[in-house]
Amino acid sequence: MPTETLQDQAAPHQVTSADVPQDRIAKISAAAYRIRHHALNMGEVQGQGYVGQALGAGDMLATVYADQLRFRAGDPHWDARDRFLLSTGHYAIGHYAALAEAGIVPVEELETYGSDDSRLPMSGMSTYTPGMEISGGSLGHGLTIAVGMALGLRYQGSNARIFNFLSDGELDEGSTWEAAMGAHHHQLGNLTAMVDINALQADGKTDTVLRTEPVTEKWESFGWYTQRVDGNDVGALLAAFDNAAAQAAAVGRPSVILCDTKVGRGVPLLENREKAHFMRIEENEWQTCREQLTAGYEGKASA
Repeated sequence: MPTETLQDQAAPHQVTSADVPQDRIAKISAAAYRIRHHALNMGEVQGQGYVGQALGAGDMLATVYADQLRFRAGDPHWDARDRFLLSTGHYAIGHYAALAEAGIVPVEELETYGSDDSRLPMSGMSTYTPGMEISGGSLGHGLTIAVGMALGLRYQGSNARIFNFLSDGELDEGSTWEAAMGAHHHQLGNLTAMVDINALQADGKTDTVLRTEPVTEKWESFGWYTQRVDGNDVGALLAAFDNAAAQAAAVGRPSVILCDTKVGRGVPLLENREKAHFMRIEENEWQTCREQLTAGYEGKASA
């Protein structure tokens, strides 16, 4: 393999939306709004859950499913599909919302979220849900699976890409960094990782549990094409994913997009809630959440 220096590997630390057309941004913003709305509706079924993460990651999920991912809604097992791997199984509520937006799961089925015999359990299970590529549980396994899958697809001569969604909490896991090193070793240019950096874990703020900064420099030192964006800025996300797609190849550098997000994004009532990892939302608050979400979206759309 060619020898690279860290300087050769370097990518811009911060990506902006400078040249992304407004109509494209509007399309993805609308998809993100619907994903967030679906997540609130699902959360109300249980009265609680990982709603804050779904809201925070809504723009990331919309960008992937409405703009980047190649799939067939009616044939989730299509051989030539791109694969989206959800490492963070507890983010399934957001993933189901994206699958519904993509037409892979019927919107009406979202009402069964977390119920007995539902295809939509509270933690993602590939054996239950169409479009769910892996089962999620303990963190730190997704990128390892993604590396194996990307390598296998390359051996098969497939031009399909792998998109792996991780959380910043997963950067605490040694297996994540072993996989990152393996991806660079095998030059898996068909692999793109995206990390939701919301600075919050079950045990508290990320920087108090296990500080991972400077995270951009860490990924760069592992040989990845690294970009950092505001993960709630649709234009910046589109630009970053376009950059990753432009350099994607069967053999080449893997890509990572580090996305700074805000838990509860779009719903002021939830954005500053203290216990935000697993939220308990009162019965009388759900409609307020939806109204705040809609007001914020319509205000931006008309601006």
